[in-house]
Order: sequence, then C-alpha cells, then structure tokens
Amino acid sequence: MSLTAYQQASARAENPRETEYRLFGMVVRALHEVKAYDRSNLGALSSVIDWNKRIWAALAQDCADDRNGLSDSLRAGIISLAMFVEKYSVQVIRDGAEIDPLIDINRTVMQGLVPQSQNNASADTAAGQAPAVAAQA
Repeated sequence: MSLTAYQQASARAENPRETEYRLFGMVVRALHEVKAYDRSNLGALSSVIDWNKRIWAALAQDCADDRNGLSDSLRAGIISLAMFVEKYSVQVIRDGAEIDPLIDINRTVMQGLVPQSQNNASADTAAGQAPAVAAQA
C-alpha cells in the first residue's frame, strides 16, 4: 500500500482526537531521538524543534478562533503552552537548554487525549511506537 493510500485510510478511520494523539506521539519520539544526538548536530535538533513549534503554533491559532468548541479556559491554557513552547524552544537551540520540558508538555497533552478507558501508560507506549524522525523528513 502506498504512503498516500495509507494516509487517506488513516484519515477516514481516525477521529481528530486520535490524529492529534498520534501526531504528538510522533513528535515526542522525534524529540527523544534528537535528544540522544550530539549537540553539534544542530540541523537535526533545529528541524525537530521547529516541527514541534509548528504543531503548537497551529494549536494556538486554532484556539484563537472563536469558532473553536473548547472552553475559553482550555483554549487560553493551550495558547499559553504554545507561547511557552515558542520561547523555550529558542533556549534549547540558542542556550543548550534541555529538551525534557518540551517532551513532558507533549506527553501531558497526550494523556489528556487518551480515551478514559485506557490508562496513562498508553501515552508513553504510543510515543515509543511512533514512526522514526527519518520518516518525517
């Protein structure tokens, strides 16, 4: 099956919450992988950090739209997290700050996306099973 056919089938089978969960799993996996790299590999680090920032920017933009169905307080919280991710990402690239806070934020969001019938370990499992960074390039 081609990648395009897989993506189309996946899009039809997943609800938005599942898609977001899967996306966060992929970026958490990528952040873990780049964390293991030598800091001199700035290109790989920058690429993954940028991907994470773009996800958060898209979430913030969606939450800024009055048509978004989430509560005002949840929308404000997501926008605040997106602002933190933007600022902290600069520190990771420029100052060599640890990546762990970005991983932790994404995992926390994943836990909120897990259906109530699953336990919290599902977020860690999904992050470990997501496609590798190379597949995202």
